[in-house]
Amino acid sequence: MQFDFHKYQGTGNDFIMVDDRTLNFPTSDAAFVHHCCDRSFGIGADGLILIQPSESSDFKMIYFNADGRQSTLCGNGARCTVAFAARLGIIEKSTTFEAIDGLHSAMIRDDQSIALRMHDLSAIHQSDAYSFLDTGSPHHVELVHDLADFPVVEKGREIRQASPYGEAGSNVNFVEQIDATTFALRTYERGVEDETLSCGTGATAVAIAMHHRGLTTATTLSLQVRGGVLTVRFVPSESGYREIDLCGPAQFVFSGTYPC
Repeated sequence: MQFDFHKYQGTGNDFIMVDDRTLNFPTSDAAFVHHCCDRSFGIGADGLILIQPSESSDFKMIYFNADGRQSTLCGNGARCTVAFAARLGIIEKSTTFEAIDGLHSAMIRDDQSIALRMHDLSAIHQSDAYSFLDTGSPHHVELVHDLADFPVVEKGREIRQASPYGEAGSNVNFVEQIDATTFALRTYERGVEDETLSCGTGATAVAIAMHHRGLTTATTLSLQVRGGVLTVRFVPSESGYREIDLCGPAQFVFSGTYPC
């Protein structure tokens, strides 16, 4: 047997996309998903995403980390899923779809970038050393100097399962401020267990954490990731943050078939 796949990337965060509306993909086979994502012996990707039918929206997004396990929301992956759904003819310019954390809406803009509406956020833990918040996935956000030379993998791996994060762990973002509306970040992602070129929920977490910390008063921020630039817009409220949009490119790379 074999399955058709499409490869997409969003600012360097890359995904294997599968149209699984027939529900034939072996979702319980974590070893197989891990093999598909292996960059030496498989297709190679930061994760694998299925589009499945949904009774409450246009489609359901099922996301697996590169380790083969189903995981929490992936922001860049969600934006790539919207682009893939448009390619399949499921949607046109706008959509509401189902993810592991509930319903999300998204819009394909005139420049073909995709704006993903994130869930409202109220709980932000802030200490002198770091911030912690959940933007669909858990994120540790820490300001550093000389980000370009910072040991992201070494320090990220150290923090990833440290107290209070425990076995479930947290993604780890290291941040440097560029100017009043621009921040650079590098992310160590759990499940990939390495630095990735971009993390959408991480960029969202950084934008909100920097505003919450008082390092910017802007409500539209540019986030420089290793794979490009993402934009995060939000509206502060008495209870936290609402109308949070993650915006950026989501591009088709190639397609093929793979044995299973």
